Amino acid sequence: MEEKQTEIATLGEFGLIDKITEGIVHKNVSTIRGIGDDAAELSYPDTRVLVSTDILMEGIHFDLTYVPLKHLGYKSAVVNFSDIYAMNGTPRQIVVSLGISRRFTVEHIQQLYEGLRLACEVYGVDLVGGDTTSSRQGLVISVTVIGDAPASKVVGRDGARPNDLICVSGDLGAAYMGLQVLEREKAASVGIKDFEPQFAGKEYLVERQLKPEARRDIVSQLDRAGIVPTSMIDISDGLSSELLHICQKSKTGCRIYEERIPIDYQTAVMAQELNMNLVTAAMNGGEDYELLFTVPLADHDRIKDMSGIRIIGHITDQTLGCAMITRDGESEIAIKAQGWNHLGH
Repeated sequence: MEEKQTEIATLGEFGLIDKITEGIVHKNVSTIRGIGDDAAELSYPDTRVLVSTDILMEGIHFDLTYVPLKHLGYKSAVVNFSDIYAMNGTPRQIVVSLGISRRFTVEHIQQLYEGLRLACEVYGVDLVGGDTTSSRQGLVISVTVIGDAPASKVVGRDGARPNDLICVSGDLGAAYMGLQVLEREKAASVGIKDFEPQFAGKEYLVERQLKPEARRDIVSQLDRAGIVPTSMIDISDGLSSELLHICQKSKTGCRIYEERIPIDYQTAVMAQELNMNLVTAAMNGGEDYELLFTVPLADHDRIKDMSGIRIIGHITDQTLGCAMITRDGESEIAIKAQGWNHLGH
């Protein structure tokens, strides 16, 4: 039996905010006050403050045909946390603003907030404010995250130096392949009532697309080992784009090795099914939210056996450009940015 749906107009904006933020408890000492005043009050007396924001538009960044609202809320928060971890920091607070079209009910927004609040609980982040308004463009989600790090440990994209090792966490291309699975099942469902999607053997790929995780474990692991990366970025637009960002900001070149790019078995199987080049998917797929970072060559022995980290190449002089060395070791392919175009139509 379908649950009763409540029109947002029956509660009004303030009633909706009260309902979806009820029972929020703050976890961070830097949060002095949150929802309920004209502004949140935060205190960061001894650390550098890190701020990042993302906007997600229905039909551009997500498709509610196959994205559950709770998953969407979780992902909306986590991709922002990832930006703070990519600066070697810790996310502390988020502010969430929504543009809501008339087809959404109170229960829909509660589902979205269930995901947001779960992400905050898992990562120890406080939800301290936001805004809601009506939208003519479907659902719009804007999330701003505030975090911090000691001044000596903040890592940008501009610190890589020749001979630094290039490292990546986890595996690449899975989220992109998960998107292909979801799009394939969406196409297959057209005109079929009570359609049952076929995800058997592809569960990992679908989860990487719908419910990614930020790699705070990698940041913690490096911190415990006393390693501060010379540069770092999260992989949201694909390995190619992110590598070029680091090299452009650091004024360097790079060499990575095709055989060292970490790829999961399910990703490889799916690429074969779709007759798609596996390395292209890993290099350009995006939305993996893994960490790409560089460390001094002197850290090689400490990092080579770390769990979940793969050394994939090294930084070179800028004059040598950016290239991938093929499996046979005999040729180089220039690295080009082909990641997600946020302004594309």
